[in-house]
Amino acid sequence: MSQLPKILVVYYTQTGQLRRIIDHVTAPLKGKAEITFEELVPVQPFPFPWSKQEFFDAMPETVLARPRHIMPLKVDPAAEFDLVLLAYQPWFLSPSQPVAAFLQSEEGKRLLKGKPVVTLLGCRNMWINAQEKVKRYLKQAEARLVGHIALADKHPNLVSLITILRWATKGKKDAFFIFPPAGVQEKEITESVKFGEPILKAAENREYDSLHTQLLGLDSVEINPGLIVLEMRGVKPFRFWANYISEKGGPGDSVRQGRVSMYRMILLLAIPVLSPFTLVASWLKLLLGRKKLNRDVAYYKGIQLREG
Repeated sequence: MSQLPKILVVYYTQTGQLRRIIDHVTAPLKGKAEITFEELVPVQPFPFPWSKQEFFDAMPETVLARPRHIMPLKVDPAAEFDLVLLAYQPWFLSPSQPVAAFLQSEEGKRLLKGKPVVTLLGCRNMWINAQEKVKRYLKQAEARLVGHIALADKHPNLVSLITILRWATKGKKDAFFIFPPAGVQEKEITESVKFGEPILKAAENREYDSLHTQLLGLDSVEINPGLIVLEMRGVKPFRFWANYISEKGGPGDSVRQGRVSMYRMILLLAIPVLSPFTLVASWLKLLLGRKKLNRDVAYYKGIQLREG
């Protein structure tokens, strides 16, 4: 009898939603693979629910890839695994700080070196820039991305923004008034069990060349071209404000809170005011640049990394 494949699951979650997704995806692997779960733990924990000020104060270091340190890993960085499942959420169009800290750490790089990796996201709807950053981290660690699964909130952009901010700052996930529950839809979470079987077979055979194609066949990644336009428009303003705020000190420093408040106020006012104009601009982009957008959709659904 061949040895059971060894699979490492690395993740960070505040609400528990991502752990539920992990449990569904890995359900078909139970008893057929040795699964090790490595939950990332920040040295200084992030609050949940967040205060509004703390939430927006976390933006600069997230965008600039200056994360808080995490506790030493429980798993031996020299341990051998047949596959790593890296589960994370995007924060401010970037990987969450604990995951970025893991990917930047010498322990993380040592653990990932030479390993096939499947990325698993449970998020709102804008994740492509975060995934591009993760691809670069994996390349630097000499890991090999072999599959990608992105479970995202499928409600309209403004609706999902309102519900996720309520969840993050009040701890309330439930439906309210005309708004649906926050987060990834329950149906998407429960049906994510379908991804476990191809992952298991790939790990058993130690053969990953066709894994992502199989996952895509199960709708592991769906991309709205309009959200690509919206996300790309958000990258430069986020970086500008990240640099502008961080000039006045580090996280929590009182001297930078005025700039954090300014950013928070402008962002929350700009979203509803500019959304109609952004929708028109996105529609024009979709109309005039359809071929390029189609190429972008195909690229972002994939696991390759563009050079340059």
